[in-house]
Amino acid sequence: MANDKGYSDVHLGVGEAPRMRDRGEMMPMDLPVSDVPTFWSWLHEVMSEQEVQQFKDTKEFDGATQYDFARVRINVFDTLTGPAMVLRLIPLKILTMEQLRLPPVFKDISDAHKGLILVTGPTGSGKSTTMAAMVDYINKEHPKHIITIEDPVEFVHKSRKSLIKQREVGQHTLLFDNALKAALREDPDIILVGEMRDKGTVNTALKAAQTGHLVMGTLHTNSAVKTIERILTLYSAEEQDAMRTALAESIVAVIAQGLCRTTDGKRAAFHDILVNTEAMKDYISKGKYEDMAELMRQGEYDGMITMNQALFNLYQEGRITEETALELSPTANEMSQMLRGRI
Repeated sequence: MANDKGYSDVHLGVGEAPRMRDRGEMMPMDLPVSDVPTFWSWLHEVMSEQEVQQFKDTKEFDGATQYDFARVRINVFDTLTGPAMVLRLIPLKILTMEQLRLPPVFKDISDAHKGLILVTGPTGSGKSTTMAAMVDYINKEHPKHIITIEDPVEFVHKSRKSLIKQREVGQHTLLFDNALKAALREDPDIILVGEMRDKGTVNTALKAAQTGHLVMGTLHTNSAVKTIERILTLYSAEEQDAMRTALAESIVAVIAQGLCRTTDGKRAAFHDILVNTEAMKDYISKGKYEDMAELMRQGEYDGMITMNQALFNLYQEGRITEETALELSPTANEMSQMLRGRI
């Protein structure tokens, strides 16, 4: 039912009626309240006996399963009212960059031979969908070896011009860090690491980027400049200078993404795009965040854009309302000046 209606998530829990998420908003369903026997029968429907036992033992479960119509991420957890489950639907068809209306610079970024590409944004902002489109583009255009390390595997790719190998943490490797270190010895051209969780992951990813690999990772930050600040906060004051230099040398681009509801009832992505030009490299190595932001405002020729510019463009195309543009803008006062034609 969720798949037929284009809903992204199904929420089930003991003592609650099922709800679904429709383009970012939770929708109550006209369905009965779930009781304990029903809930457990559902668990057995979507999970193996071993997985159900894992949930009983640890009170948590995170995994994925495959249906004819979609791949589904499963998360089960215990709550005050009893166990609950969230099912995230992941389409089997990977949308292309054109279908997602991504700016042309995404192709240039994906054509890079080495370095670090970061795609950031809050949960549910479409990071996985964007990265899947980038990997799909590389897969069709370049004869590369791509290794993905995911928790769990979301979009499933088939080898085309590239050879692609996908590994799921917990299923094909016990530890994320082990898989990432091992990947360096598996002759990859591109490593997709999913989330850059901690200092260890960042260190290994940077090492891979510096030794001639293209590394793609995600973080939960809201802007491109904040992403660089956030990575640096993982390091002590003494380490930060060296880290700034390493980032300046390694980064290809940082893309922060958000999703907004459009006037035609669909959703559109808007981006904050930092491309690591020579001038940007200099600013990153010196930690000049204000200058980095200013360069993004003026760097249209290099494919850079700020979230405000992206939202303003959507507004001018008539795809979003003025209210949406203001609500989602990281700096609403600048946005309102843009809308009034003062900037």
